[in-house]
Parts: sequence; C-alpha cells; structure tokens
Amino acid sequence: MKQYIIGVDIGTGSAKAVAVDEEGTPIADSQVYYKTNSPQPGYSEQDPEIIWNAFAQCIRDILSKINQVPLAVSFSSAMHSLLVVNNKNIAITPLITWEDTRSEKISEDLRNSREAKSIYTSTGTPIHSMTPLCKIKWTKENEKKIFKQASKFISIKEFIWYRLFNKYEIDYSIASATGLFSIKNLKWNKPSLKFCGIDESHLSEPVPTDFIRTGINSAISATLNIPEETSFCIGASDGCLANLGSDAITKGTAALTIGTSGAVRIACSRPIVNYSAMIFNYVLDDSTFISGGPVNNGGNVLKWIFKTFLNNQSPTNNDYKNIFEQIEKIPPGSEGLIFLPYLHGERAPIWDEKASGLFFGIQSLHTNAHFFRAALEGICFALNSILEIIETSSSAIKQLNVSGGFVHSQIWMHILADISNKKICLVQTEDASSVGAALLGMKALQIIRNYSPVNKMAKTTVQPSKKNVAMYKKSYAVYRNLYPSLRNYMHELHKIRN
Repeated sequence: MKQYIIGVDIGTGSAKAVAVDEEGTPIADSQVYYKTNSPQPGYSEQDPEIIWNAFAQCIRDILSKINQVPLAVSFSSAMHSLLVVNNKNIAITPLITWEDTRSEKISEDLRNSREAKSIYTSTGTPIHSMTPLCKIKWTKENEKKIFKQASKFISIKEFIWYRLFNKYEIDYSIASATGLFSIKNLKWNKPSLKFCGIDESHLSEPVPTDFIRTGINSAISATLNIPEETSFCIGASDGCLANLGSDAITKGTAALTIGTSGAVRIACSRPIVNYSAMIFNYVLDDSTFISGGPVNNGGNVLKWIFKTFLNNQSPTNNDYKNIFEQIEKIPPGSEGLIFLPYLHGERAPIWDEKASGLFFGIQSLHTNAHFFRAALEGICFALNSILEIIETSSSAIKQLNVSGGFVHSQIWMHILADISNKKICLVQTEDASSVGAALLGMKALQIIRNYSPVNKMAKTTVQPSKKNVAMYKKSYAVYRNLYPSLRNYMHELHKIRN
C-alpha cells in the first residue's frame, strides 16, 4: 500500500480525519460529531475532553481502516476558540467557540475606539466578539477569579497539542486569527496584549505552520494506537487549509465554504487591508496569506428551519434530500420571498452582533419549500456581498472552488452559481480542510515541493444560468438595502430581548 498522511480537522461540530496518499488522493476518512452548549443567550461552549476523545477516535478509525502507520499526522482546526488553563495545566473554563458573543459590548467599544484600526491592521483580525482578543478582555472584566488563576489562554488545537507533547505551541495561522498576533513580525502584538491585560507568558510560543514534533508519550501512543515516533505537523487554521485542500491558491480563484458557518477566501502574497469591511488576513505559510470574510450563518440556518418549520430536531440525510427536491420546484427568487440570514448576528461584511434574521415579502402563496429556498438564497446573497468586496479590494475572481457540507446539494451549488455569476468547481468531496492539512504536512516533510497533487483530483463544475443570473440581480438589489434600512430597529429589538 502507498504511504499516506492523516489530515485532521478539529471543527466546530465534529472532528474529521482524512488519509491522503502521496499523490494527493484521499483513501480513507472518519468523522465524529459533538455538541455545542448554550447555557445562556450569547454563550457557545464545548467540553474540550469530548473533543479530545473525538480526535482520538478519528485517528484510531483511520488506522483500523488502513492497518498501516502513517508518515505523519497534520492538523487543521477551527479558529477563535478560547480555553483558560491554570498553573497545573488544568482547564478551568469550558472551551468558548467562535460563535460566542458574550463580549459583544467590548468588541463594539473597541471598534469605536482610536485603537481599532491599528489593531486590525497589525493583526489582520477583524474586531469582533469571536476573537480571543475580546474574550480575554471580557474574562478580565467579568470573571476576575478565573482571570487571576489563568496561566494560559489557549485554543482547542493547543489543548490537543499540549496533551500530545506537554508543550504550549501555536502555529502562525491560528495565532493570526486571535487579534493578539502581529502578522508583520510574527510575534505577539504588544498593543493587543495591553488591551487584554496579559503578557506573552500567558500565551503559547508561536511556530511556523510546517513545524513538526515527534515523541508523544507512551500513554497517548497507546490511546491513539500510533507509534511514539510518529511525526505530527502543527498545521494551520481550517479556513486557510480549505483554500489549500480545494485548490484555491492561485489568482482568479476563490475558496467558498459553507458548513456550520461560511466564508469566502483568496490566497495573496501580502495582506489586503480594508478596514471598513475588515477583511481578514490569516497566515497559511511563509509566503501566503489567506484573505477574505466569514459569515455566521450557513448550515446552522437550515437546522433552525428544520426545527422551527418542520419540528425536526435531528434531520437525516433523507430529510435533506427530500427538502432539496422540493426546493428545486420553487423558481429562482422564491417568488418574491427574501431572507436576511442573520439568525446568529453577523460577521462580514457588517460586523454586527446585534443584527437579526428576516423573511421579507411573505405572502399566502409561500410554502415551507419557499422558506427553505429563500434561506439558501439568503446565505448565498450574504457570501456574494463579501465576494464583491474582495474583488473590489484585489482583482477579479472567475471561479469559486467550493467545500463544506453544502456541496452534497446540487441545487444549492446551482443557486450559488446563479447568484455569484461565477463558475463553481468542486475539486473533491472529502473535507477540504483535512485534505489541506495533509498536503501541508507532505510539504513540511518534503514529500512534495509544492501543492500540485491536489490539482490531479477530479473536478465537478456548475455554470451559472444567464436567465437566473438576471432574476437574482433584482432580488439581490432588494437584499442589499434591507440591513441598512433596518439596522437601528434590529438594535432596538436587541435591547428589548436583553
């Protein structure tokens, strides 16, 4: 059997592992799901031990399927998570995820301050409650006992890495998404640390994304069923690696992901600075930045609609298949029904935690299928608004290489093609971030010189329909005006709810 590398993505909703051979072909995969808890409005927390167990199960699954030791394990993970550990290296808080908005007042005040533009420009990270920057500040102001006991503020990847090697290390990519790290000199950003009230000792040591360690302890080796001398590449963030895994690292091609949330990203040799839209700039490797914008609302919107409209708490694959078949019968534009998909507030391009969702244009002719289709269209409208800003700030984009759970729906990809008026390309159906992690690991081990193996994967394309493009331009014009017209009312409703 060919030699292979395991790419592991520690995501928001699951841990995913893909075994990729030396030619860049996925040969086995595993996925273990876990839940997010919301003990009160605005909170989004997870148990790091459950995530560790999911990671371990994925590794064991891959090894049982292939029955051969990998050359290496390489990491991807979700960004912006925060876990506080004490001086005994014990977690004293749950893992706070990117979805958590408890620090929205802190982020709002910072956005309105003189420091905001400088911190954004230095770190490449938008000013938002998703960031560890704002979460640490919130902890200092609201959890004084925990803040006093804190020895380290870390991400979920650092938690797993420490368990493997007893070392607090963080890759440049995850660090560049904290709001605490200078993407110019690749060191912790002193103004950010001052804002939070911490110093470098409270954070892990930054290392390049191709950094490799060996020598996990014997107990962990037994838990994972993997030899102690196995190489582990620290890897990068899920967004950056999704670009790599979906072959979106060349000019004119963007990566678009819709999973729990969504994002549009391009690869650049230097950061794209756009403070008004706060385009993010995260590190992939020593010569590549991944720039773009994220949305809060993706697949989580469909889960909400299933629960709310159909009283279905746990939709199955057949449930999705049935509803997508119904959606195909609804004409583009959902017969005048438009959805503003801000159920969980919104990040790019409005950066407003107080924004709320809206169905606009409801009439008696609209059925459940109309509401579902309008939801898909609204999510695509939101991503298209980011795409427009990226193009204005950089150069024209001709093709969208897609990844995430939505790629299993042909109708959703057709809607995206028609709204964006771009060719949609599905490079491969495996998890793009996991595949990207494997490719980064291969390059770190000098198995490959560049990322070209991904180009050999089969591609499925979807072309936009001129007729549908024209229809969606009309709907999109209405969509774009809804939020600016209703922003103040959304903020008033937010006050009432809270």
